Amino acid sequence: MNGTTDPGDGESSDPEAVYDLLQTEINRVLIGNDEAIEYLTIALLTRGHLLLEGVPGIAKTTLANLFARTTGLEYNRIQMTPDTLPADITGTHIYRQGTGTFELQRGPVFANLVVADEINRATPKTQSALLEAMEERRVTIEGETLSLPDPFMVVATQNPIESEGVFQLPEAQRDRFQFKLTLDLPERANERELLDRFDTDPELGPEDVEQTIDPSVLVDARQTVRAVYVAPAVKEYVLDLVAATREHADIDHGASPRATLAFLNGAKARAAINGRDYAIPDDIKSIAEPVLRHRLVLSTDADLSNVDPAAVVAEIVDTTEPPSAETDQAFSSAAASDGGNETLE
Repeated sequence: MNGTTDPGDGESSDPEAVYDLLQTEINRVLIGNDEAIEYLTIALLTRGHLLLEGVPGIAKTTLANLFARTTGLEYNRIQMTPDTLPADITGTHIYRQGTGTFELQRGPVFANLVVADEINRATPKTQSALLEAMEERRVTIEGETLSLPDPFMVVATQNPIESEGVFQLPEAQRDRFQFKLTLDLPERANERELLDRFDTDPELGPEDVEQTIDPSVLVDARQTVRAVYVAPAVKEYVLDLVAATREHADIDHGASPRATLAFLNGAKARAAINGRDYAIPDDIKSIAEPVLRHRLVLSTDADLSNVDPAAVVAEIVDTTEPPSAETDQAFSSAAASDGGNETLE
């Protein structure tokens, strides 16, 4: 495809180059979404899933579609409604009268990138149909277990301003998402640029972007991310942050070990897309809110007082002492002698 980098090109599998290519191509249609593109890239490189929250009309679904097209991933969108059934997601067996046999019809979950649009409109039973897929990367249809494509990633969207006809995601479902990202309304300058672009080309959309990387290079990019060195002091910092969520007065239930691993893998990917082979405390601090805010179960008093989980996370980050070093290179000093780092899925 025109514009696709050669999978054999050494730079094409470099996480920094992959991120730059994706960002440049997506910005041809949408601007002002650099943070979301960064977290989409991190999630893709670390086998994670992303929850996007924002008011209607800010292009959450379009952004996911653009990301799929630029990466060459197979893309399916599921519009969640109260009458969406689990079988509408996973698939079912259909009886073919002509042959007298049942034929498996795979659901939309069988794709590389699955967008669960307005996930909080689906019933808890339907929401739970995504659990096995997100965690085990397989689904069971009438007793038959089937593997999902690799890579496999779920991007779910939800609208924060509606309370009628919606079902809050249960804790177990929220914990499956590596990150929760809140998309804000665009800045005035970006919105003006959007006006000009669509004034010039009213049909501008996901079809106008090119595939910039071959999916095969993602295997090498993931290996590069997994090899990023995380110093013991940085790991201890992660444990300090997670422990603080379990001891905070406003929190009944703090972050789980899955959050600890989200910190580890997210920091590795952030380091890699910034051209480093080692993680630093700023990698941990920068991803703290997207990793933690959706995992915290606030106390009843905090909930009644409308305490914002993001504010609690910010307080925890501000009061937890990071490891100190004169230079960032201090966190990489052991990397050369260590010969790499343990790999985690």
